[in-house]
Amino acid sequence: MCTIISISQSALKHNLLVVKKNAPNSKIVSMVKANAYGHQINLINPIINHSDLLAVSEISEAKKLRKITKKPILLLSGVIEDQELQQAIKLNCQIVVHDKTQITTINNTKQPINIWIKINTGMHRLGLSTHEYFDCIKLLANNPLINTQCVMSHFACADEINHPMNQSQLFEFKKSTYHTTKRSMANSAAILSNPASHFDYVRPGIMLYGVSPFEIINNNLKPVMQLSAPIMSIKTIQTGDSVGYGATWIAKESTTIATIGIGYGDGYPRHAKNGTPVLINNNLCPLIGRVSMDLICVDISNVKASVGDNVILWGTQKLRIETIAKHSDTIAYELLTGISSRVAFISTI
Repeated sequence: MCTIISISQSALKHNLLVVKKNAPNSKIVSMVKANAYGHQINLINPIINHSDLLAVSEISEAKKLRKITKKPILLLSGVIEDQELQQAIKLNCQIVVHDKTQITTINNTKQPINIWIKINTGMHRLGLSTHEYFDCIKLLANNPLINTQCVMSHFACADEINHPMNQSQLFEFKKSTYHTTKRSMANSAAILSNPASHFDYVRPGIMLYGVSPFEIINNNLKPVMQLSAPIMSIKTIQTGDSVGYGATWIAKESTTIATIGIGYGDGYPRHAKNGTPVLINNNLCPLIGRVSMDLICVDISNVKASVGDNVILWGTQKLRIETIAKHSDTIAYELLTGISSRVAFISTI
């Protein structure tokens, strides 16, 4: 008996269709960085098979991805040194240029390459300034080996639909790229809320995995990752008894508790508060006491359960990962990518 994560192939297909429905005229660059947001790169076949491009953060991720697909790979970090450029070419990556120091390396290529140019429209993380962008265009224009596939930028506040930066960034992007044939700006949040930002390529990430990019849960997206673990023990404690390290939870009455075989050593959030729900036999039960490395305890006083019963920690419409993240003062992205190596992954229909 162990902690298990199941990855739903039907949910992946459904969420990709949601992307296509919202941006029917755009090609899809699916974000599969960070091991497909923790979902395991070898378990997301619907995304790999039905996206136009696949995007990773760094060369090491591109190497793993190239072993399982011939689809175009977009290298978001780009390259700095010639050695990295040669690796990227060998892996048949399309390369993002986001800093002026990269331009010389790119321009010295001896082989044909496809590049994406990233410009900064207000996030001030990665991206060329408008001035640097036009200089870059001039420097690369006479190199027949370089094909500028697309110009891109990134929203800072797309998850806040009415944030004024969204329109200011979009305006800046349009102004800087009015002459450009291929453009890309929309992430998951913009795909769902800002059709004017869709352009030629959209870049879905979190929504592919069934998680809302907004504070409000989007029930049109189906959870892909389901985390579950077994009940290890059931006991009844009396009024005044405490549970867990630090004795932070004390029973106000006789309480039946179930101890479940999962903890922060598996990736369940250490800071999940008392009351964080788990799902046992289709009933929501509250977490009590501190999360420990291997175990958590929940109150099952009002639920019929037995040792060995399966407990869902997140990953159904009734108990979504967004809820757990909120109870833990974090975001779903961190929970998805924080699963430890001792958790078993399986693929389900």
